[in-house]
Amino acid sequence: MTAFFALATSLLWGLADFGGGVLTRRLPALTVVVVSQAVAAVVLGAIVVATGGWSEAGPRLWFAFAAGLVGPVALICFYKALALGPMGVVSPLGTLGVAVPVGVGLFLGERPGLVQAAGIAVAVTGVVLAGGPQLRGAPVQRRAIVLSLVAALGFGTVFALIAEASATVTGLFLALFVQRVVNVGVGGAALYVSVRRGAPALPDTGFPWRSLPALAFVGLADVAANGTYAVAAQHGPVTVAAVLASLYPVVTALAARGFLRERLRSLQAMGAGLALVGTVLLATG
Repeated sequence: MTAFFALATSLLWGLADFGGGVLTRRLPALTVVVVSQAVAAVVLGAIVVATGGWSEAGPRLWFAFAAGLVGPVALICFYKALALGPMGVVSPLGTLGVAVPVGVGLFLGERPGLVQAAGIAVAVTGVVLAGGPQLRGAPVQRRAIVLSLVAALGFGTVFALIAEASATVTGLFLALFVQRVVNVGVGGAALYVSVRRGAPALPDTGFPWRSLPALAFVGLADVAANGTYAVAAQHGPVTVAAVLASLYPVVTALAARGFLRERLRSLQAMGAGLALVGTVLLATG
């Protein structure tokens, strides 16, 4: 069950990242974050009301609140790092956040077996290579590296926090709703500051209503990924769940290949293969 839900997390996050990347070609990144998360918050609010999730309110929601604070900051840092580039360096660095939940799991006493430890090493290596690390070419700004590492730390922290945010299914809906409301608040504040500084919130043609279904998909896929990861972490070792859930860059790369006809470099193809091998080792270990 852990492997199934963690791999579902990778699929959902990978598709959400792909959709978000495509949308940011037409809309400012902050606008994409705020609108997509707002749609997710509305849907989750309706689910919480329908399932009586408010009865699950308790101290665990502070984990969801903290995840809501950290998530948008990590996204903003990541987008800024991507803008500074080169993306071939920034993208793989963002996957290093898996070290946070894995470290938490080890600290709490989890000890993966020999096969699983090998699977973790192979899968993480595959994910980094699948991102297409740029080994030569344009110089990398120190600021881009710092922002990438901050984003990775933020992503990993969200992994660890959301796993502790609830103990029941209805409680998970409430926790994800709280996280999304905080996401919208933090992202909205950042967008307001950005507009005050002169950056546009929308393109000159106005809000692209045709993009609303895609924005909704990005927000709902992201929240669903948080949910499946929480289930995976609750039903198995966090060290395994976190590594399998971190395979989403492979999904993004394959989606870009399938929908945008972007060619995978041999290094990326080898990374995708290693990630698959690591997944098999983790699932069977």
